[in-house]
Amino acid sequence: MQERIVITGMGTVNPLGLDVNESWRNAINGVSGVEHITLFDSSPLQVHIAAEVKGFAPEKYMDAKEARRRDRFEQFSIAAANQALTQSGFVITEANAGRVGAIISSAIGGLGSLQDAIMTNHLEGPRRVSPFLIPMLMANGGAGMAAIEFGIKGPCFSVASACASGADGIGTALMMLRSGMIDAALAGAAEATITSTGVAAFDRVGAMSRRNDDFSMTPQPFDKNRDGLVMGEGAAVIMLERESDAKKRGAQIWAELAGYGATADAFHVTAPHEKGEGGAAAIRMALASAEANAEDVGYINAHGTGTMLNDQSETRAVKAAFGTDLAYKIPISSTKSMTGHMMGATGALEVIFMVRAICDGILPPTIHYQTPDPECDLDYIPNHSREKKIDLAISNAFGFGGHNAVIAVRKYQ
Repeated sequence: MQERIVITGMGTVNPLGLDVNESWRNAINGVSGVEHITLFDSSPLQVHIAAEVKGFAPEKYMDAKEARRRDRFEQFSIAAANQALTQSGFVITEANAGRVGAIISSAIGGLGSLQDAIMTNHLEGPRRVSPFLIPMLMANGGAGMAAIEFGIKGPCFSVASACASGADGIGTALMMLRSGMIDAALAGAAEATITSTGVAAFDRVGAMSRRNDDFSMTPQPFDKNRDGLVMGEGAAVIMLERESDAKKRGAQIWAELAGYGATADAFHVTAPHEKGEGGAAAIRMALASAEANAEDVGYINAHGTGTMLNDQSETRAVKAAFGTDLAYKIPISSTKSMTGHMMGATGALEVIFMVRAICDGILPPTIHYQTPDPECDLDYIPNHSREKKIDLAISNAFGFGGHNAVIAVRKYQ
C-alpha cells in the first residue's frame, strides 16, 4: 500500500480574500468577487467586469524593489507560497532543500508585463524594454521566483495545460512524492490575465459574460440563462509531504491528497467534447489513483465556468463517470460563480476549498442560480452553502485544448 501524501499548509490570494480563512468565509457565505474592472481602462472593450484581487500589497511578502521586478502573477505566487509554507511549519534548510519541489503552474504567465513591453517597444523603442522582461513573462516564473525566495533546490517548474494547469501541477507533485523523487513540495498555480489583451482575447473566443451594467447575477454556472465566464486572477499553493514525515515533526495535517487523473479530449482547440468522455475518464482515473469507489465521493467542486458548452459537457461527464442514478445524489457546486475564472490558478484554489469543505463539514454554493437548464440537471447546491460531513471530494479542471485534470482529496484520519 502506497504511503499517504498529506496537505500541511495552504495559501491563497484571490478575489474573495487575501488568505485562506477570509476566502473560505466569503465562499461559504456566497459572496461574489465580481466588480467593474479597475486594473486598466476597459472602455474600448465590450467587457467591463472581472473578479480582481483587491487590496493586495506585494510589499508584505517581498522587498518593494523586487516587487517591481516581478509580474503580478509572480507576486501572487510568492504570497500564496509564503502562506502555505508558514502554516505548514516546514523549515527549508541546506540539508533538505534539494528534496523539496516547487511546482507552481501558470497557463499564461506574465501577460501584463508582455503587453506593456510590446507597447513600450512600439512607442519608445527597444532600448526602453525592461531587462527583467523575460523572467517577468515566463510561465515558470511563479515557481522560479518562489524557489529563489524560499531556497528550494529540488525540481522547480510550471505545468501549462490551460485551465487545468493548477490541478495538473498539484497532481504532478503528488506523483513525484509517491515516487520518492522528493520529500515535500509547494504546489499550486498563479495567474494575472486581467489585462486589455487578456480580456479582449477571451471575449473574441465568445467565452465572456457581457453583463456590464448589471453584473450582480453573473457568472451563472449551470443556469439556463448563463452567458459566459467572468475572468478572475490570483494564486493558490499547498504544502505537500509524506504522512510519516509530517507526523514525525508534529505538523497539523489538513487532509490527504488522495488521487489524480488526467486525460485529453483530442477534439477541439477550445470546445470540450460534447459527451464529456475525456472528463469522465479523468474522474475514473483520479478515483483509481485514490483507491476509492464512486460511491465514496461526497462532493464535487465543478469546473463550472458558466459557458453553455462547458457546463453541459461537464454534467454529462459526471453522469458518465458515476452513472446517472449516483450522479443525481452527489452535491456539486461551482465556486467560480464567486471567484470568477482564475484560469490556471482556479483548479489549485478549488483544491483548498475541497480541503476546507471536508474539514468544516460545509459545502460552498453555486451562487446566481435561478433557472434550471434541462441539460444541466444535477444538484448544484444553489445559492446557499450546505452542511454535510464528507470523507472524499473531487475537483474538476477542464481546459482549452481538451485538457482534463481531476484531483481527489480525502479526510485525514
